[in-house]
Amino acid sequence: MRHLGHTPPFRHPGGGLVDGSIAEVAYLRLGGLEQWVMIRGESVDNPPLIVLHGGPGLSETAFLRYFDAPLEKAFTVVYWDQRGAGRSYDHRIPRWSMTVAQFMEDLDELVEVIRERLGKKPVVIFGHSWGSALGALYAARFPQKVALYVGGAQIGDWASAESSSYAFALAEARRRGNDKALRQLTAMGPPPYSAKSLFAERLWVSRLERRMGPGELWKTGRAVLRAPESSLLDLVGAVQGFRFSLETMWQEVSRLNLLERVPALRMPVFFLIGSKDHWVPPRTSLDYFDALSAHAKKLVWFANSGHEMFIDEPARFIETMVQVVRPAYSPGPPAVGAPRLAGAAGRAGRAAAEDGAPA
Repeated sequence: MRHLGHTPPFRHPGGGLVDGSIAEVAYLRLGGLEQWVMIRGESVDNPPLIVLHGGPGLSETAFLRYFDAPLEKAFTVVYWDQRGAGRSYDHRIPRWSMTVAQFMEDLDELVEVIRERLGKKPVVIFGHSWGSALGALYAARFPQKVALYVGGAQIGDWASAESSSYAFALAEARRRGNDKALRQLTAMGPPPYSAKSLFAERLWVSRLERRMGPGELWKTGRAVLRAPESSLLDLVGAVQGFRFSLETMWQEVSRLNLLERVPALRMPVFFLIGSKDHWVPPRTSLDYFDALSAHAKKLVWFANSGHEMFIDEPARFIETMVQVVRPAYSPGPPAVGAPRLAGAAGRAGRAAAEDGAPA
C-alpha cells in the first residue's frame, strides 16, 4: 500500500504559518505513472532545487530531511522518489519503462510542474550518484530550464568507476587478509557484472571500509526512522524498489559515459566529491571534471566524506550549497498566485584537491 505521508508546515515561533512558505506532498502523474513528490521551502521566492537521488532506485529523501533540512531556508527543495523508487514503487510498473530516456521524460514533466508552480523560474539540479548522470544528461538537453548544475559523487565514465571500485575492494581485502572477501570477489570477477554482483561488491566495499559497524547503522537507521515524513510503512517498498530499479536499469546505466554523452554544459557547474568515496572513486569524477566544458565550474572536496557527503559532512554540505552554489543563481520573477501541487492522493587544481583541500 502506498503511503503519501504528511509534511509539517513552516511556522513562526509563535505558531503562525510563515508567509510565502510552501510544504506540500502529492502523487503527480509523470510519464503516465503516479510518482511521489514533496516540495518544501520557507519562501517560494528562493531558487527551486530539484534533488535527483541515487541508485537507481534508492530514495534519499529521509537522509536529506534529517541531516540537511536547513537547505529549505535558502532553496525551495523538491524531493522526488523516481519511477520505481521509494514511495513511487509499484510492482505493476512495466519493466520496459525503466530506461534512461523515460526518466528524462519524467524529470522534464516534473521540472515543468515546478516551474509553473514557482513562476517559470529556471531550476537548480542537485544530482547524487546515479542522479548525477540523469541530472547532467537533462541539463545538457534543456539548458534553458537549468540555471545551475550540482553533481555529488559525480558519475563520469561509469564503467571506469565500477572497475576502480572493484580494484579497491580486491586490494583492501588482500591488505586486511580477509580471505572470505577475496574468495567472493575473485569468484565474481571484475566488471561488467550483474546487478546481483553489484550488491555483493558494494557490501564488501562497505565492510572493508568499516562502514557497516553498529555506529554507522544506528546513524542511518535513526535518520530513516526519525525524518519527519518517514514511516515504517515505507521500508518494504523502499527495499523492493531499489532491487527492482537496479535489476531493470543496471545494464543500461552501467554503460553510460558522460565524457562522450555530455562533453559540455551551458551553465555554472559544481562537483561535490567525497575524498573517501569508493563507490564512485574520485579519480573518475576528476577525469570528467577536467574534460567538461562549462560556463563556469568549481570542484568542492569533502575530506571526511565517502559516497554521501550530505550525510557524512552535513554542515559543510549545507554551507557549500548556501554560500557557494546559491550566489551563482540568477533569480527569476517571484511567484504570484501560483497553483498548488495537484496529484492523485575551471578546474581548480588537481594536486591540492587530491590532498582533500577545497578547489
